[in-house]
Amino acid sequence: MPKIRPAASRLAFAVALATTAAVGMTAAATPAFAQKKGKEQEAPKANYSKAFIAAYQPVSKIVTDGTDLAAAKAQLPAVTAAAETPDDKFAAGQLTFNVGAKSSDVPLQRQGLDMMLDSGKTPAGDLARNSFAAAQLAYNAKDWAAARTRAEQAVAAGYQGDAELLIAETYFAQDQAGVGLDALDKAIARKTAAGEKIPDTWLKRGLSQAYQGKLEPQSLKYSALYAQNYPSKASWGDAIAIQRNFRNYEGQELLDLMRLAMRADAMRTERDYVDYIEASDARRFPGETQRVIEAGTAAGMLKSGDVFVNEARTIASNRVKADMAELPALERDARAASSTAATAMSAGDVFLSYNQPAKAEEFYQMALGKTGVDTARVLTRLGIAQVDQGKLAEAQATFAKVQGERQPIAQLWSVYAAQKAGTAVAAAS
Repeated sequence: MPKIRPAASRLAFAVALATTAAVGMTAAATPAFAQKKGKEQEAPKANYSKAFIAAYQPVSKIVTDGTDLAAAKAQLPAVTAAAETPDDKFAAGQLTFNVGAKSSDVPLQRQGLDMMLDSGKTPAGDLARNSFAAAQLAYNAKDWAAARTRAEQAVAAGYQGDAELLIAETYFAQDQAGVGLDALDKAIARKTAAGEKIPDTWLKRGLSQAYQGKLEPQSLKYSALYAQNYPSKASWGDAIAIQRNFRNYEGQELLDLMRLAMRADAMRTERDYVDYIEASDARRFPGETQRVIEAGTAAGMLKSGDVFVNEARTIASNRVKADMAELPALERDARAASSTAATAMSAGDVFLSYNQPAKAEEFYQMALGKTGVDTARVLTRLGIAQVDQGKLAEAQATFAKVQGERQPIAQLWSVYAAQKAGTAVAAAS
């Protein structure tokens, strides 16, 4: 199993509303109904109704003086009822929010913030931040639909932050992982288009939701994205383990996946080494089997008394010398005009296993031109041979041609090739 930490049921979004200034409501922004006359340039005149002013001013004074917040709170419904114009409604919302902030009444803060936003009078410079603050309050109140609406408004207003993640989280909270991941995909696409790095929290959250929801395409995609953007033994190990868990690869497919694990420094357990040894088969690829055993022993992952490992070591040791002696004959047969796809492919496999990728590439190319070739397998290994030579762009082009059961393996190899080249690559959709 990949080492993915269980995700919390919901993110605990911190609401930045400790002070009125945090959402753009400073003292200067509070409506002043008795302004001094002056010659300086004034902002556009607000349109307040007389009835609203009469209801508003006494409560505003109480809040400013801080004398009796309970009394101010009791009079807020009358202030709200008296609001007629958009400016009235914005001011009523501002007052409601301030009473909520001073009395630590979060629902009242949310009500006031919603009133301001719904009035249509929120200053353009505050719209994105205030919309996201409202989304946070709605999210924490488990009002998922309202949280989504406000977060979408924040995104539309240009909010730079986790608004998109909050949208996804509203779906995750309702056990709608697929829809939530669609929302997260859009957020990631926007980040990528803007040339910004995708936050690791987004990728880990998406991976966790996809894997726990047993959504194979999304799990493969997010594990590849995480390994691509935040390469480490853990991220690559998870990407490979997730493929193994969903696809249950064996034999030659498993061998090529474990080859990637070795190259990406993602061999994490004794089981990884044992599976690689089994897939490589000491009788078929003794040189490669020897290298895996040596690496596992050096890493302290293989036990000296393990019967399976010791048997594989003995077989490989006895076979290598004879195997190497047969290489010239194999090469000659593979180059012959009568060579079959199987012979050319076999030569490519042997030379790849002995770390001779240039010759392996040549024979795989030969095999592709013959009838009866296992195209997906040969293309995968051709790409591996190209990676081993540093032909990274060519390798990515080769991996892109792989179809069928091996496609996810090739896509992960392509991510690795792009990573080595320092270029971006799109993970599987």
